[in-house]
Amino acid sequence: MKSISPNLNIMIKACEKASKVLIRDFGELENLQVSKKGPKDFVTNADKKVEQILINELSKKKYSIISEEAGIIHKENKSNFWVIDPIDGTTNFLHGVPHFCISIALISDNEIVSGVIFDPIKNEIFLGEKNTGAYCNNQRIRVSKKNDFEECLFGSNSKGIKDIELNTRVSGSAALDMAYVASGRLDGFFQKNLNIWDIAAGIVILNEAGGKISPVDIKTTKNHKVIASSEIIYSELNKLLRNF
Repeated sequence: MKSISPNLNIMIKACEKASKVLIRDFGELENLQVSKKGPKDFVTNADKKVEQILINELSKKKYSIISEEAGIIHKENKSNFWVIDPIDGTTNFLHGVPHFCISIALISDNEIVSGVIFDPIKNEIFLGEKNTGAYCNNQRIRVSKKNDFEECLFGSNSKGIKDIELNTRVSGSAALDMAYVASGRLDGFFQKNLNIWDIAAGIVILNEAGGKISPVDIKTTKNHKVIASSEIIYSELNKLLRNF
C-alpha cells in the first residue's frame, strides 16, 4: 500500500491495541462473565472492554461515534462518524471458534470513506479507503472473476436460504464474509437483518476491491439487507435472490 491516511492509521492502531485484550480473553473463555442480550446474541466482558479501548483511541479525533454497545455518541464533529463493531462474530467467540473480528468504518458527510476489518486470530487486517484500493496485510485484493455459479461459494446465514440453490457457507461473521468476498475467497454474500456496524467497513473494502453491493441507507442503523459479489455475477445473483 502506497500510503495510509491519518484517519486510517488511527483505525489500524485502535484495532491493534484492542486486539491484545481480545486475544487474551479468547484464551481465557472460562473466566468470562457472559450476559444475554437477545436470542443468539450475547455480549461479553471482552465486547465491552474492546469497545471502550476503540472509543478511547478513536476519540483522538473529535468525531461522533456509532457503536453496537454504546449506541450513538455525539461529539464536536457531527459530520464524521466512527462506526464500531468491537466483536463481529460474538457467538463464535463465546464458543471458542476462532472466526471473529473487529470492524471500524468512517462515515464522512453521509458516505463511507474508510474501513478496517481485523481478524486478530489469523492476524489478517483488511482495509479500504475511497479511491485508494483494498488490501489485506498490505497486499492488494480483488473480487473473484468466476462466472459459473456451480463453482462459486457464497457466505450467508441460515435465515431465508432454504430454497436457494447456491453453494453456501454460514461463518457467523458478516464482516469477515464481506472481507472474504473482497479478497476473492468467497464469490458473494447475502444476508438480511444486518446492522450498520456489521457491514459499514465491508462496504468500502468491497467497493475498492471492485465488487458491487446492493444499496444501503447508511442513515439507518438496523435491518439492512445486503447482496454483494463481483460485477460479473451481481445481476444474475440478484435474479436468483429476488425472493430473498
